[in-house]
Amino acid sequence: MSSKPPKNKPKRLRNGLILTGIGFQMGITIYLFIWLGKWLDANYNQGEKLYVIIMTLAGVGVSLYAVVKQLNRFNNT
Repeated sequence: MSSKPPKNKPKRLRNGLILTGIGFQMGITIYLFIWLGKWLDANYNQGEKLYVIIMTLAGVGVSLYAVVKQLNRFNNT
């Protein structure tokens, strides 16, 4: 009995790295949109958090769209 490593180990590692990268990309995208909302509130709003709320929702939408596109491409390979 010889112990052979599984042949699909590099593919599993690659898939894990892709999925981890998607999570980081989602977090960074949302963070940047929140930062933009804070900047807009500081420069164009009088102490309200309207732009932070709008940009947070926009960031979540954009990041979810990007995740769905990447997962579709990931599943087709």
